[in-house]
Amino acid sequence: MRTGLTAAAVVIGALCGIALFTFGYARGGSYLTDDPAACANCHIMEEQRSGWVKSSHRNVAVCNDCHAPAALIPKYWTKAVNGFFHSYAFTTGYFEDNIQITPRNRSITERSCLKCHSEIAHGIQGSCIGCHRQVGHQ
Repeated sequence: MRTGLTAAAVVIGALCGIALFTFGYARGGSYLTDDPAACANCHIMEEQRSGWVKSSHRNVAVCNDCHAPAALIPKYWTKAVNGFFHSYAFTTGYFEDNIQITPRNRSITERSCLKCHSEIAHGIQGSCIGCHRQVGHQ
């Protein structure tokens, strides 16, 4: 019984150590902020960040304003889910070269468009992103 507990403690300790190392190596703390530079920690997102820097949205919104819900718990839940799947994709190398937004994240982004542009978009039925695909990321 005692050796089973010791083995479990060693495995749990090793997993925690690997997780902490990975969090530090991947600059995990930066993802807890609203700093757009964190979104470009991975070189694959540099094109999106560069496009945002050149857009008019740069003056009024950061990545999280459009790509994460505003409320605290949904915001960090979204960041955690996306972080997990981004980490998985980059670790395994299994991701599209042309980044595709997921249906869940598209819905979040659509709601963000309507939050800021409700005065002009209240009568529009359909997708903001469908017509304005490059907005925010020229």
